[in-house]
Amino acid sequence: MELITSILIDGLAYGMILFIISVGLSITMGLMRVVNLAHGVFAMLGGFFTVAIGAWLGLPVELSALLAIVAVGILALPLEKFIFRLIYGRSELQQVLLTIGLVFIGIAATGTLFGNALTAIQLPLYMQQSIDIGFRVVPAHRVAVVIAGFAVLAGLWWLFTRTRFGINIRASVDKADAAEAVGIDTSKVYQLGFMLGAALAALGGILGAELLPIEPYYPLKYLVLVLAIVAVGGMGSVFGSFLAALILGTVETAAKYLMPEVASIVFYLTMLAVLSWRPQGLFGRSG
Repeated sequence: MELITSILIDGLAYGMILFIISVGLSITMGLMRVVNLAHGVFAMLGGFFTVAIGAWLGLPVELSALLAIVAVGILALPLEKFIFRLIYGRSELQQVLLTIGLVFIGIAATGTLFGNALTAIQLPLYMQQSIDIGFRVVPAHRVAVVIAGFAVLAGLWWLFTRTRFGINIRASVDKADAAEAVGIDTSKVYQLGFMLGAALAALGGILGAELLPIEPYYPLKYLVLVLAIVAVGGMGSVFGSFLAALILGTVETAAKYLMPEVASIVFYLTMLAVLSWRPQGLFGRSG
């Protein structure tokens, strides 16, 4: 029972981290139809910026993290306007070549600016403690990650179903030409959607730094993990990304506990099984 509890708790926390990082990519791929292999760069920058801002300004980690998320979101604006906008509607190969090039530029730039060593984010004292949840004592960081994951899910549900911006996003995804015809500025929708995706990636990178350490090769090292979540969940589906992250995160965590030497293989076999059953993903739309 203790082993099962450990697997469920750690799998839930790991899945939430994967969800927060990958849901932004799912949104941008579903909205702009862009294969953005550089999405992990935003998660990596969130971690590096948090450490750098804290060191430069002497701020507590919570405020440093908030400023880092805002900085990554702002940085995404010129990238979308001057780079990604050039490849909207281009072939998948052109999108892949451009964005993988951005990955290597990001690796080189962060290595030069921040060094090539693993970078740790110092957690505040209250997140280094443990919490008794009744049947087990768990690290406070795990609890915070799970709460953040549910908060992101609820926030995105509210944004997409209860706000004008959400209506504009859905209209732009379904029929961009018709949306423009009724006065929706799709370019602005794309910009805000891209910034939101980048900011969420930064949040996930910061929260997940303990399990997915920050380093210059971060966006390349964890690229397949993020793409797997988007593919299994279904492109553009927030709840699909959430469910896929929980399934794959728990499966990999269980494999690490029970047979660590084949944990990664089990992860990809699960992904293969789901996509063989539903090629468009759990909540993706065919066509």
